[in-house]
Amino acid sequence: MASPTIQRRRLGLALKRYREAAGKMQEEAAAVIDSAASKISRIELGQSGIKLTDLALLLDFYSVDSDEAESLKQLARAGRQRGRWSGRGVPDWFRQFLDLEADASEIRWYQHEVIPGIFQTEEYIRAMLLTAQPRVSDEEVEALIAVRLGRQSILGDHTKKINAILSESALRRVVGDESVMRNALLHLADVARIPQVTLQVLPFNARSAGDAWVHFILLSFGENAADVVYLDVYGDADYVDKPEDVRAYARLWDRLQAAATGPVESRNLILKIAQEMEDQS
Repeated sequence: MASPTIQRRRLGLALKRYREAAGKMQEEAAAVIDSAASKISRIELGQSGIKLTDLALLLDFYSVDSDEAESLKQLARAGRQRGRWSGRGVPDWFRQFLDLEADASEIRWYQHEVIPGIFQTEEYIRAMLLTAQPRVSDEEVEALIAVRLGRQSILGDHTKKINAILSESALRRVVGDESVMRNALLHLADVARIPQVTLQVLPFNARSAGDAWVHFILLSFGENAADVVYLDVYGDADYVDKPEDVRAYARLWDRLQAAATGPVESRNLILKIAQEMEDQS
């Protein structure tokens, strides 16, 4: 069953379509439920739920037929449930991403400074968290480690495609110490063997890889919901879902993928860097 996050996104997209088909502006819809236009925007983006009474008013305002209205009310009820990551010490801004990540049919992940979370070892995660600013407590460290390791269950989902491009700097930047980093790289090389995972490296000498400093995750959901791009912001996150903006990130992904080395060459480079770290230790 799709998460409440996906259900809210599906409802939001449907409400936006019906509003536009009815020729109504967000300000007009907001007046119907006595709210600000920003609330309508959050509902349509799937960032906020909606009361059933308000939903009924909007559906009537948009002249939605009774059968479709009942279907949308079911989506609204599902979207108000607690997500799978509730109560685990996960901040609200990141909890939405975790639901999207778990529900996505395809993930395209570009990372330029650290190894992606779903590929990290426990030692690597712990080293990152212990040097975080501001410093988190020991209890928070253990809880966050459990969440990140729990996310890695998606690697065993054979219906999900996971494509990742890592800058070479993510492989060479030492997290913890050389031993922690070497083990992380060996684990990454093993992950690269998983059939549904395609892992590539953007080497330092890659050309025509403009905008390679932009870290982003592009999530696709098939027919369940529109694609969305997740962007890290310090202590927060940004979710991009305007079709033209998502297409721009998809084009950037294509450029990065073309500039990156192939999966076999990338795995060999990972192992080479791991060996260099062992030789230096």
